[in-house]
Amino acid sequence: MSQTTSSRVIRATVLHCLASPAEQGEQAIEHLQDGLLWIEQGRIKALGEYKALQAQLPAGQVIEDRRGCLLIPGLIDTHTHYPQLSIAASPAGALFEWLSKRAFPAEAAIHDAVTAEAMAERFIRELLRNGTTTAMVFAGVQPWSADAFFRVAQRYKLRTISGKVLQDRLVPTELREPLEQAREHSDELIARWHGVDRLSYALTPRFAPACSEALLAWCGDRLDGHSDLYLQTHLAETPSECDRVQQLFPECKGYLDVYDHYGLLRPRSLFAHAIHLSAAEQQRLGASGASVAHCPSSNLLLGSGLMPLQALRQAGVSLSVGTDVGAGPSCSILKTLADALRVQQLRGEPLNPLYAFYLATLGGARALQLEAYAGNLQPGTEADFLLLDMSAVPELAVRGEAVESIDELLALIILLGDDRLVTEVNILGSPVELND
Repeated sequence: MSQTTSSRVIRATVLHCLASPAEQGEQAIEHLQDGLLWIEQGRIKALGEYKALQAQLPAGQVIEDRRGCLLIPGLIDTHTHYPQLSIAASPAGALFEWLSKRAFPAEAAIHDAVTAEAMAERFIRELLRNGTTTAMVFAGVQPWSADAFFRVAQRYKLRTISGKVLQDRLVPTELREPLEQAREHSDELIARWHGVDRLSYALTPRFAPACSEALLAWCGDRLDGHSDLYLQTHLAETPSECDRVQQLFPECKGYLDVYDHYGLLRPRSLFAHAIHLSAAEQQRLGASGASVAHCPSSNLLLGSGLMPLQALRQAGVSLSVGTDVGAGPSCSILKTLADALRVQQLRGEPLNPLYAFYLATLGGARALQLEAYAGNLQPGTEADFLLLDMSAVPELAVRGEAVESIDELLALIILLGDDRLVTEVNILGSPVELND
């Protein structure tokens, strides 16, 4: 676990986003070949070139020489399910078959607080091992599953948004929860965890097919009365799911309109997938201020479809990336970005590696309205960052010596990199110990 360090200065190559590369190209990226990061009380005090900044340091300040490493912001995962870690990399057909055979049994297995805490510990350590320092996470339907996750996240000082799943139909009986009970448990969890340390609460209706009209209406009302809550759910992942929604909500014009009808389309709402939307729905989503998590790894594994990332971006949708464990096989954002590059290549709309890096850092922070805290290394933000050691992946070490541009370097990191690269994870300026 991490301990907040009062003052720390690190010399390394530094790379982070100042804006979206889709709008400003390479000007959106700050790359300091010989950079200096100055941390005070868990926040970034200054960032600059070594030659310019070192003269401003207090007398006697120790400088950690990490030249040879690349220092980047901590990665941000905006959609994943911690109770499903035990089924990651276990395919079982398309979405509804996979839910029935894999996801629902895994979530039902979180049958008490002890089991939940053990799984939360496994999951958060896996996030950190792969360089994720901010995450939006589904718990299970059981209130103790959310309690356990928040407790473990608090212990590791992880910036986390989570909530218990809400579902009252079309799921196994043991995973259904009556509305009154769901309201009571959710309100208790909000009171206990929302806004505590680095934790925030998200109302978490699983997806429209699993939620009654009354449950969705309550979510909208609760958001109206508590505007700093988040909402997380799924949207238009597969054509069969969209057909099911139309059957269940015939009065609505489509999947997105269901959420719109119940007041769930708003800033601080994050929708996973959003693959099968019309152009009009994409425009409405962009106008609402809501965000979307692109989950290419799970989309490929379940055969859900190829997300129209460019169309959503052009419609003004705030975009990010999610590992979507356990349909996604790994907690690695780097592997998820590699799949994102492949998906967009299949669509004939190549994804610039600079923009991919943005989606996993500043783009994720913007999607979660956390830009003041995370996503880049601007002074004033919280000092969550990674040190990447290129020599840990032999082929990357060789190839990295010959790169001629930042986008080429990022492409190699994304396509060749894995958890071996992440030599140090820092939370609030202090290295995280994962061996205790």
